[in-house]
Amino acid sequence: MIRLHKVTSKKEMKQFVLFPFSLYKHNPYWVPPIIKEEIASFDPAKNPVFQNAEAQFFIAFKNGKIVGRVAAIINWIEVEKQQLKKMRFGWFDVIDDLAVSKILLNKVKEIGLENNLLFMEGPVGFNNLDKTGILTDGFEHIGTMITWYNPPYYKVHLEQLGFVKEKEYLENKFAFKNVDALYFNKWSTVVKKRYLLSAMEFTKTKDLLPYVDDMFDLLKKSYGKLATFVPISKVQIAYFKKKYLRFINPEYLKFVVDANNKLVAFALVMPSFSKALQKANGTLFPFGLFYLLQAKKQAKDVIFYLIGVDPAYQNKGIHAILFDQYAKTFSEKGIVNCIRTPELANNTAIQKIWKNVGPITHKKRSTYKKILSEKFKK
Repeated sequence: MIRLHKVTSKKEMKQFVLFPFSLYKHNPYWVPPIIKEEIASFDPAKNPVFQNAEAQFFIAFKNGKIVGRVAAIINWIEVEKQQLKKMRFGWFDVIDDLAVSKILLNKVKEIGLENNLLFMEGPVGFNNLDKTGILTDGFEHIGTMITWYNPPYYKVHLEQLGFVKEKEYLENKFAFKNVDALYFNKWSTVVKKRYLLSAMEFTKTKDLLPYVDDMFDLLKKSYGKLATFVPISKVQIAYFKKKYLRFINPEYLKFVVDANNKLVAFALVMPSFSKALQKANGTLFPFGLFYLLQAKKQAKDVIFYLIGVDPAYQNKGIHAILFDQYAKTFSEKGIVNCIRTPELANNTAIQKIWKNVGPITHKKRSTYKKILSEKFKK
């Protein structure tokens, strides 16, 4: 018999967070989170996302053992201001038992109907800064700290329960040796002269901090028209800075500004922490922090986390300036592989940016959607 239990205590939240550690214990491709930080991210007193969103967390038990989990999420900015009546679900993990998936997702459906929402979609987080989608191809590749991993049967479960693919994301990578540094240097010089632009680079985190808010404003302008974008508040940005800036080498954040020192483009790259997080196995002490700091300094693979260009400067070759900067930095650090975070398969603009570096699609992932009631199909 399967029993569903709502998380109501710190002890149960820890069980919720720890479940994937047992599910993927012997999987060489799963990348664990830091347990303490994952728990904190679900605490309304610590994560400002709860100012505009709510979530309920559920654990499924079978024969006294945890066999699945899910978070049922409503982003009220999305629902009320964007008029997108979506019930979100995320942090979905389950054993290969369709009945477990069914009871978990039926609970999400129930909450959606109680709130008069039209459909449910997931796996997704609270907003665009969270992980998204189940892996549908590329199960033999190691994950990243900003993506979920799952076995092939997740897709099967969702489809058997009546979910249909909603959005597809591609994860691409390319060898740094594919980057023609001379080509990007040439075009960078041309573009900077043509549009009176200049590049900004940093060696100290404190020096880039004054520009981070501008970066998020530009992120909104760059991605605002995408169907997946939900506005991110100032307090959420502050939370993001506190949570992630320590993982970022300042020289991996590149800015392009105009003649008035206004930000028109940026790119944010992070060292790959995948292997370090696997070694840390969810804890920072006694050795986890050492593994992460070592990866920050020595990782030869990097993750392109965010890239944004002001709409007024899109299709003008601005990315050549960013790539010219990175070509120099990566050459100095001996970077081998460049890995991109999930990008919408229909985002042709971003795909054009990468066309000259020989990208290879090594993973695919998707979100899945289900109408909550038959009456909404009419």
